[in-house]
Amino acid sequence: MKKILYPLIASALITITPFLVTFEKGQDIVRGLFGFSEFVLLLLFAWARERFKGAFRMVLLAAISLLLLAVAWIDLQNLLALKNWSTGVYGVIPLLTCALAVAMMVKVPSFPFPTISFIVFVSLIFHLAMLNWNASQPLAQFPVVDYLSRTAPKPVERKVLPESFVQKYMVLDSVTVTHRYVDSLRSNVVILVESWGIPMEDFRFTEELQIFDGVVQQLGVHSRMYSRTRTAEREDLMLGFTRDSVTHAKDTIFLPQEFAKKGFKTAFFFGGDSAEQWRYKYIYRIFENAYFGGFNPNARLYAVDAPRLDSTLFKEALSDSAMAAKIDSVLSNSVGLDSVKCFIAWTTRDTKFPLQGLGRAYQGSVNENDSVYTVRLQGTLRLIAGLARKHPEVRFIVQGDHEPILSSVAFQERFYKRWVPFIVLN
Repeated sequence: MKKILYPLIASALITITPFLVTFEKGQDIVRGLFGFSEFVLLLLFAWARERFKGAFRMVLLAAISLLLLAVAWIDLQNLLALKNWSTGVYGVIPLLTCALAVAMMVKVPSFPFPTISFIVFVSLIFHLAMLNWNASQPLAQFPVVDYLSRTAPKPVERKVLPESFVQKYMVLDSVTVTHRYVDSLRSNVVILVESWGIPMEDFRFTEELQIFDGVVQQLGVHSRMYSRTRTAEREDLMLGFTRDSVTHAKDTIFLPQEFAKKGFKTAFFFGGDSAEQWRYKYIYRIFENAYFGGFNPNARLYAVDAPRLDSTLFKEALSDSAMAAKIDSVLSNSVGLDSVKCFIAWTTRDTKFPLQGLGRAYQGSVNENDSVYTVRLQGTLRLIAGLARKHPEVRFIVQGDHEPILSSVAFQERFYKRWVPFIVLN
């Protein structure tokens, strides 16, 4: 019995003593009854004492004792760090408790090594089971794990917007933005800006918004449940759901489809290939026309009017400036009392990560990515602002699809997570 009872008591002595010595009134008692690492080391101490002989045994026992002291020291430092206390006289505690623990184990018989492994495994499982049942009183304490958790670099808080930001800008759900601000009495252009997130540095966001001075009607932020461009394209254009009265099958109603019923011309613009994000599978079912920088042959299977696709196809990827010029042409042709109004959706491309020429996804220099991204983003935003100023009769609804998620982690941490801006022009 003492084979297992003595190491348990000794490990509890090492773990609980510094806690009791540093205990203060009103302190939460969330502390393991025995030290798991200490328990394992004491079992190994007894095993090594019987398994080996001579000088090697002495060296091994000394090494295990030093490890035991190191774990006890780490445990003490964890306790003191929580209270912001210096070590001082408390540094004697690990020396005393470890010396007593080793003295207790000098005459204790050992288990065979396979049995020790089994005991350690069962102890861990039992601890986890009891923790699930009563989390306020853990059975075991893990000083090394606690130390690593305490000293690990803390990630930047990116999920929650500061209160000052929330008070300054309107906060909406992503699905309601286009639906709320679209104007059924005139042409509309809904723009999804690739990788346009909200920078954590306020001045950068202010600089971006200043590009639209003079044409802003409303601006704010909204959250994205999923950081995917394809999802953003669909959810921003959703109007509602319908259910077939016979089959009871559920289907989605999109804004372009409803505007088409009112006589609007609907078109989608993207400077890349129609195969990206499998756009050819759903864009042609939502819009009457689609303009891509590349064409997937499979798109004919999904298009209602296949022959017209040849006239909407460019032979190579197009920049945002080229697509903006095409949209400008379409809007210019729709001006006049007898002209048909338009409902246009445009997903930009210049700020798509990984940025061209800067390596693969999640790689690249942070400063280099930042520099190129800023120049390209501001360039795209100026194109949009220019369109809005040139066509004041058209409503523009501009949003980000997600923050730069395919960039390096260090660059991602410069943006709030799953929060994107929206701005209504004209």
